[in-house]
Amino acid sequence: MDGRWAPSPAARVALYYVAFAAVWILLSDRVLEWAVRDAGTLSTIGSVKGLGFVCVTGGGLYVVVRRYVRDVESATDHLRAAYDETLAGWATALDIRDHSTAEHTTRVTELTVALAERFGFDGDDLENVRRGATLHDIGKMAVPDSVLTKPGPLDDDEWALMRRHPELAVEMLRSIDYLTPALTIPWCHHEKWDGSGYPRGLAGEQIPLEARLFAVVDVYDALTSDRPYREAMTHEAAMRIIDEGTGSHFDPAAVAEFRRLPAGGTRPGD
Repeated sequence: MDGRWAPSPAARVALYYVAFAAVWILLSDRVLEWAVRDAGTLSTIGSVKGLGFVCVTGGGLYVVVRRYVRDVESATDHLRAAYDETLAGWATALDIRDHSTAEHTTRVTELTVALAERFGFDGDDLENVRRGATLHDIGKMAVPDSVLTKPGPLDDDEWALMRRHPELAVEMLRSIDYLTPALTIPWCHHEKWDGSGYPRGLAGEQIPLEARLFAVVDVYDALTSDRPYREAMTHEAAMRIIDEGTGSHFDPAAVAEFRRLPAGGTRPGD
């Protein structure tokens, strides 16, 4: 830097406006005084001149502001895309660490978004559902490998640590304002309709709707995916298990709507 002061874009626009206004007023007044001798006519023309000035400068300001808003919106879109790509990278890293398929997060996110749309989610609310589904298990990043990748059953202490991952997700992300509205699914997707879930033992409609929707999708995807200890279930077998959990694990309304949603390459309910 050479130490010289450089005006901000807003200051430059203001300076240009003041300079233009000063030149316009001074020159136009001099021209009118020279060309028009009648006081009444001079007054009328002066009013028209002032109105014209307002219209012209108003149009100019509209063009400048519109361009600025478009630039800001474009920058915001690029920033949002970069954030979302980062979230997807986190989710993929966790899928690999947790020995899930790389497509697991993509599948549950797409299905949850489609289900949420049927419940009226749109705009920013739907984007928060998308981000929450993408980050649903991000708290497992704080779970030691000895627990997360243990081949056998977990003991009581290990299970207690694993059950903390929803709270760990909140602790990890709550300071990021951009993600705060998306924490509902990571925090609440292990809650159950009858109140027997964790971490807070919420029941019924105490559980946020997006988390209730995700719970159905997450279990469905787990059941219909290959695991080291079993092969993937068929759609019909998975839906039988979900039906058995309706009213205890799952919100009945969420299950009913899920049946109307194309899932896993088939249409539930067909």
